[in-house]
Amino acid sequence: MSTIALDPLAVRRRFSALDRSLAFFDGPGGTQVPDEVIEAIAGYLRESNANVSGPYETSRRTEALVDDSRRAGASFLGCSAEEVIFGANMTTLNFALTRTVGRELAPGDEILVTQLDHDGNVSPWLELARDLGLEVRFAAIRDDTTLDLDDLAAQLSDRTRVVAYPWASNAVGTLVDVARIAELAHEAGALAWVDAVHYGPHGPIDVAAAGIDVLLCSPYKFFGPHLGLGFARAELLERWRPYKVRPASDVPLGHRFETGTLAHELLAGFVAAVRYIESVGMDAIVAYERELGERFLAGLPESCELYGLPTMDGRVPTFAFNVRGLSPREAAGRLGDRGYAVWQGNYYAVEVMKRLGLPDGAVRAGIVHYNTADEVDGLLAELAAL
Repeated sequence: MSTIALDPLAVRRRFSALDRSLAFFDGPGGTQVPDEVIEAIAGYLRESNANVSGPYETSRRTEALVDDSRRAGASFLGCSAEEVIFGANMTTLNFALTRTVGRELAPGDEILVTQLDHDGNVSPWLELARDLGLEVRFAAIRDDTTLDLDDLAAQLSDRTRVVAYPWASNAVGTLVDVARIAELAHEAGALAWVDAVHYGPHGPIDVAAAGIDVLLCSPYKFFGPHLGLGFARAELLERWRPYKVRPASDVPLGHRFETGTLAHELLAGFVAAVRYIESVGMDAIVAYERELGERFLAGLPESCELYGLPTMDGRVPTFAFNVRGLSPREAAGRLGDRGYAVWQGNYYAVEVMKRLGLPDGAVRAGIVHYNTADEVDGLLAELAAL
């Protein structure tokens, strides 16, 4: 990966979508895509559109694209190409894979999730528990929104089968020690099941180094198309019995868990997104985002109450806060009217908001590497005016 300092203006020239007055701080809900991703999608539909297994040119191009997308997924996740799985989105993949692993579970088995999770890594387990008589436990978070590892460790037992947890919170930006939790899960004989949707645009993923068994993420959160991307260890993919139609191929391993025809044009966009990130360099992205995050935290007006860590240590640049005297919806609406795109509500982080005592949620501003210092300063000025 490149270690050259990031040039935000050069980055922004690659995004036609950014050529407008609206400042995008809505990355946690979905990022904009560079032009090369758009061109890859359109190019596939113009030149290669076909289904696989046909004895002709466009079908062979599509088969080559599918192979290329698995290699790109392997590069992005730090796994082998056969361990890559594609689906409609993270939540759909997670419901499918949790249902699959449920074939190995028995009444009384325990699933440990966390209060820091997006509900996409909670509700699939709650529904599975309802069907199979399982027990779902919640590891607590502290007042500063860091995950309480002591509480998590204390809740592990010889009946724990899965520990499901995020790499980074989509609500408050808190990072999690994914490798340490994987160690704790494995010591208890459980699987480490990671939601990396929010972490994807903010840092490097290496499932092998972290000791993760299953990981899910969403390319539309890291400058790609609306798609789901998953990983599971080869041993698990070989052992699990998938829900699939009978004629579907069993190779590569990840394909066993893909249902129906893949969205080939989106795979073309995914490959372009991975190559885009590699061209910018994740090291440069991390350093630049930290700089902008520090700028935001240093300038946040006293009228705003921040939820989560007060510095960039242990977090990504995603910030949940409320403005004194305004509901989250009112504050976000006024910012939107002034040209600053932010979110409001709970962003599917149900347990986080419950733990923080925020029934109406909070305003969320998320910084990614195509944001600029001027945009951050403008957002801070508007917050001060509110």
